[in-house]
Amino acid sequence: MCHACVTESVKERMLSRRGFFRASAGAAAAATAATTLAMPAMAQAATRVTDMTHTLTTDFPTFSGEQQFFEEVKFTFKDNGYNLKELRIDEHTGTHMDAPFHFSADGTTVDAIAPEKLVCPLAVIDIRAKATTSADAQVTPDDLKAWIAANGAIPAGACVAMLSGWGPLVREPKFRNVDDKGAMHFPGFHLEAVQMLMDDADVAGIAVDTLSLDFGMSPDFATHYAWLPSGRWGIECLANLENVPASGGTLVVGGPKHAGGTGGPARVFTLA
Repeated sequence: MCHACVTESVKERMLSRRGFFRASAGAAAAATAATTLAMPAMAQAATRVTDMTHTLTTDFPTFSGEQQFFEEVKFTFKDNGYNLKELRIDEHTGTHMDAPFHFSADGTTVDAIAPEKLVCPLAVIDIRAKATTSADAQVTPDDLKAWIAANGAIPAGACVAMLSGWGPLVREPKFRNVDDKGAMHFPGFHLEAVQMLMDDADVAGIAVDTLSLDFGMSPDFATHYAWLPSGRWGIECLANLENVPASGGTLVVGGPKHAGGTGGPARVFTLA
């Protein structure tokens, strides 16, 4: 068979296949349209997705003040045809989760937290006014009661988050806010507030835009020791809490899943 004949034969088969796929696509579109018209209205997608995660860098501020994230370039596209870094990281660095195991002898490890607990309603407790007056401000039962009075009952399975205004300070010395005696000053949850949440509400987790669930001056990590052993989780160093609604949002926690983990860096979003 001549080359021209082969070429024409291939063209004919290609045109035939294209026509078939166009026809199939048209039929599929028509079927989809018919199905869409026949289906009942579904829940609407979120109108906005807010990233609640700070970008992690080697100089990210830490509770101890020491570097906790290290990276080393192992391969580059220029030399090896691909890029690859080796990371070394403390579990409690950057925007991260605290698993129950972090402050208990036998609590749930981060890999064993049920995934349905990581997609939940978000209740944002705004204490920025009093945190401006005092860096040692805490979320108290009165703050929770004020939120309930304004928004209704805390939804079942929610994450209750403290908005102190510390998130935008993450690259400033005030984020750790160390005094001349070496003590840190930043807001957190008061022990009585978490006890109220444990006693009176079905809450999956609490979250803060600071370095700790406890306020900076805490001498004993009372909030950690009360909250985490109860089987609930925490998130520290949330970003952009000021950009999400006080109620009505859905928090999505992309938690880490390494065996036996006490926590770890997480990618966190709010859908609203």
